[in-house]
Amino acid sequence: MTHKIAVLPGDGIGPEITEQAVRVLTALGLDLDLQTAPVGGAAYEAEGHPLPAATLNLALDSAAILFGAVGDWKYDQLARELRPEQAILGLRKALGLFANLRPAILYPQLANASSLKPEIVAGLDILIVRELTGDIYFGQPRGVREVADGPFKGERQGYDTMHYAESEVRRIAHVAFRAAQKRNKRLCSVDKANVLETSQFWRDIMIAVAPEYPDVTLSHMYVDNAAMQLVREPKAFDVVVTGNLFGDILSDEAAMLTGSIGMLPSASLNASNQGLYEPSHGSAPDIAGQNMANPLATILSAAMLLRYSLNQGAQADRIEAAVQAVLEQGLRTADIYEAGTDKVTTSQMGDAVLKALK
Repeated sequence: MTHKIAVLPGDGIGPEITEQAVRVLTALGLDLDLQTAPVGGAAYEAEGHPLPAATLNLALDSAAILFGAVGDWKYDQLARELRPEQAILGLRKALGLFANLRPAILYPQLANASSLKPEIVAGLDILIVRELTGDIYFGQPRGVREVADGPFKGERQGYDTMHYAESEVRRIAHVAFRAAQKRNKRLCSVDKANVLETSQFWRDIMIAVAPEYPDVTLSHMYVDNAAMQLVREPKAFDVVVTGNLFGDILSDEAAMLTGSIGMLPSASLNASNQGLYEPSHGSAPDIAGQNMANPLATILSAAMLLRYSLNQGAQADRIEAAVQAVLEQGLRTADIYEAGTDKVTTSQMGDAVLKALK
């Protein structure tokens, strides 16, 4: 069976890192139809929109999407609907990508690269499950208005709306509980139930779903405490599930515990396991074209693509083992380099992973 994969390199370092992941996928000998299309700022330059119809149609018609990164400071003055980041939001909405999986794993070879003491983070392995299509990012009404009465009468006021439907919370709850079943059977739901009605609603539904997974221990934590505990005792977490806003913040915090966000992949899935796979980092336009970006997060995202969307777990294991092997050899891109290791370029790291695969 041929699997169509949409390859959307994007902006900044996106094309460089995506190229290495495509090389790795191609080397596996699978029947893959890899089709490339512009997205983000590159698509705006070419076609006047960050998510052209042809790119969206390719994504909709593919088993999975390998995504690089989008964004550049030069687009910051564009109307919001034309900015590169809108491509991601558009893809999430069109494909119904409601579940974001972001593993934060500290590889033993990189223990000294973390900003925390090795004894705090050694052995770190957290999975953050973030709801991706609801919450304050998509809630209506939103905008800027003039206050009609009260203490701020006559002033301009910005406002957004946080809300979740029960079905939205239930479906992300099931994803998180199932993920916990495959790991250490501990799930921590993060909210702000002491002050937000939406969070209390979230917590109530998590509690209601829990009896369907009697083998999983469910706990709850306020988001401010969770942010503190992630740097105080990160290995106390196994699987974390939370809403869109809190998940956006906590997943980036967890990523930095591993020493470099350049090491961390992510998957965004819909109900049929069609997914968008991308590194957790951004487009880094300041180093674009310099062949120095770390491609490992994108290569590991390709491994997640194989595991979740193509049901090719053994091939995903091969890629992950190859990444471990190159780290064990002491090869490092600039973001994870330290004395005593060998600094390599983006393409050299790709070469090393390919060699380890063979």
